[in-house]
Amino acid sequence: MSLDRRVPDAAVPLVGDGLVLSAFTDDDVPTLLTAFADPDIRGYNPGPAAAEGTVGVEEWFRNRNDWSSGGHASWAVRAPGGELLGSVSLFDVSDAQLLAEVGYWVVPAARGRGVATRGVCCAVRYAFETLGLHRVYLHHAVENSASCRVAVAAGFLLEGTLRQSWRYGDGLFHDDHLHGRLASDVMPHIRSRASTAP
Repeated sequence: MSLDRRVPDAAVPLVGDGLVLSAFTDDDVPTLLTAFADPDIRGYNPGPAAAEGTVGVEEWFRNRNDWSSGGHASWAVRAPGGELLGSVSLFDVSDAQLLAEVGYWVVPAARGRGVATRGVCCAVRYAFETLGLHRVYLHHAVENSASCRVAVAAGFLLEGTLRQSWRYGDGLFHDDHLHGRLASDVMPHIRSRASTAP
């Protein structure tokens, strides 16, 4: 990592909270194709259009694996055996303001197991402890109650409602809840601390 930017050039694997955060691989393509066809993922998260097929998915994950812009850090969220469970990313990383936005999704088969909360906590620890950020925030459509539960469980405080702030997959502008965490906030209790994988 150079002295003038915080994010390294390529994905740094993390291990913690019963998950492995790593780069995406070609083996993930079938799961990603299924994930991006899911209405909940497609509706709230930008991804390749169905018509783009395998080529679109491969381009999507190669962009996620390339951290060289310094503006994002993205991971595949996996079970310890390597099964792809979802994705978590730090977006719009600002070296000047020491902040970033976090985004996440989980494949339908892995929902209800705390995967999103644990993945977010792992990424946020990296943001605070390794990148030295001061604030991480997220926003989600008000009607996306599952995302709101993840935010609260991961220690993000609800800071307000942003009126018609984001156009989602349905093409309409939605009100968003804004949540934030500071490096000085108490980390919620989860099973184990994230660490850089060997």
